[in-house]
Amino acid sequence: MDVSAWRSRLLTGHWFNHLPAHLQDSLLAAAKGRRLTPGQRLFQRGDPPCGLYAVLEGSVRVGAVSEKGKEALLGVMELPYWFGEISLFDGLPRTHDAYAVGHTILLQVPQDVLLKLLDEHPEYWRHFALLMSQKLRLTFIGLEQLSLMPAPARLAHRLLLIAEGYGELHRSRQLLEVSQEQLAAMLSLSRQSINQILQDFQQQGILSTHYGGIEILDPERLRATASA
Repeated sequence: MDVSAWRSRLLTGHWFNHLPAHLQDSLLAAAKGRRLTPGQRLFQRGDPPCGLYAVLEGSVRVGAVSEKGKEALLGVMELPYWFGEISLFDGLPRTHDAYAVGHTILLQVPQDVLLKLLDEHPEYWRHFALLMSQKLRLTFIGLEQLSLMPAPARLAHRLLLIAEGYGELHRSRQLLEVSQEQLAAMLSLSRQSINQILQDFQQQGILSTHYGGIEILDPERLRATASA
């Protein structure tokens, strides 16, 4: 795979787009392509650090499953999302599981290459800290919503996050490839609750549901619902 050919796609993301040109070049030069089949595991909780990843095609679900089989889904990551930076900072094992949803193509920048680059250019640490702090900010917001906001507002907010690539995209998507089961796992709600709320949104003309996906018809009303 010619990783340099993916530069234009990665530039659609805020984080990569705002990196210094030399850091962009260094990441692309060190990266290697990874292809995953549907359901294939990328890594699981407890695995040793293996570097930084970017989604180029398809999607990756990141979460964890309890001993009783209940899943806590952090999110389904799509182009141009970067992930895996926590282990870059602390050198500790992976905190969650990551699996391909469909046929997926990733870029992987190996851990040892990243650490060597950061030793040579310690000023670049700030850029990786910004990548991690953006996710930490969203995590805190999610915890607050879990305690204070009603389920419709939480669902509306999550749909907006997905549409915006969790803060990575310059322009929001209207078509979201996310299932009701995935939304239920993300928000700790039942699938029945998710279905009922989506039906209510659909009756209000806010969105339209399709098999395996959702189309946002009125982003402003969805945003107002998320702030309710």
